[in-house]
Amino acid sequence: MQSRTQSKAQEIGRYAPSTTGPAHPGTLLAALLCWLDARSRGARVELRLEDLDPQRCRPELGRAMREDLAWLGLEWDATREQRAARASHEAALDRLEEMGVLYPCHCSRSQIRRSGERSPDGGYRYPNICRERTLPPRSEGGWRASDQPLRARIPHGVVAPIDEGGLDLSQDPALAFGDPVVRRRDGAIAYHLASVVDDAESGVTRIVRGRDLAASSATQAKLRELLGLPEPVYHHHFLLLERSGDKLAKLHGSVGVSELRRSYSAEALCGVLAFAAGLLGTPEPVTPGALLGEFAWDRVRTQDRVASWDGSARQFSGDSECFPCARPARWPDPRKPRE
Repeated sequence: MQSRTQSKAQEIGRYAPSTTGPAHPGTLLAALLCWLDARSRGARVELRLEDLDPQRCRPELGRAMREDLAWLGLEWDATREQRAARASHEAALDRLEEMGVLYPCHCSRSQIRRSGERSPDGGYRYPNICRERTLPPRSEGGWRASDQPLRARIPHGVVAPIDEGGLDLSQDPALAFGDPVVRRRDGAIAYHLASVVDDAESGVTRIVRGRDLAASSATQAKLRELLGLPEPVYHHHFLLLERSGDKLAKLHGSVGVSELRRSYSAEALCGVLAFAAGLLGTPEPVTPGALLGEFAWDRVRTQDRVASWDGSARQFSGDSECFPCARPARWPDPRKPRE
């Protein structure tokens, strides 16, 4: 029988930020909690840069993300760029094609919105309109010959991924969201497929992330089921919110780490993040390594926290404690179906 230490050492976690904009306080908080979870368990943890979007992801943003996380004091056992795994992603599409579950979809976002069916993430459910459409014959190129978005026909049925924090992830994603896009109109591999393939290739057993992503767990579980991939354990944590109630996000103009670094040392900002999470009683300077000894999830707050930033005053909305956050939201609600 394996010892507890040996079992933990075989666990693998990952932090997977997108490189569509600069790191912000929510980025750093999620990275810190993921890193603390893995290191406190003696697990490996890798940084995976999600850089698949050809319109929004740029190499300099990936470099800045690595630099900002290193500045905070976070180190990784491996660093990967998601776009480098294109061959594995295409092999998964080949497998889905062989199974007969891959199909082209001609529906626009406006058509999907007109259906009026809301999905659990606040977007619109795809009503599986094109489910019976077929790909070009494999002799003529198969899925590679299609210039339309490709979806995977996922089977109906409730799945219940495990969340250690007690969050109920059970869902029938074919009903809640509809069949997911697995390759976008522009040819980029879509988020759900790339995520499950990359997790399996890296041997990921634990996924620590913000609970804004919890609703995607069941869809990814169905894709894993189709592809015969192992299911990880989840831990979804609280979010930092803007005053509007939306999650801190690049699209909302959230203050970037480059600006924060002009006001804080790495230890000071780490202390503020740890205080926000409930790991410190006061926002005193600290390093990620110094937090390891007493880290436990039952010490991490569970309720989302609202924060504000005006360029000089730094405080939680309604509190007197210091904390950096986001400028007032200036962008429309970005919650819409992925393509």
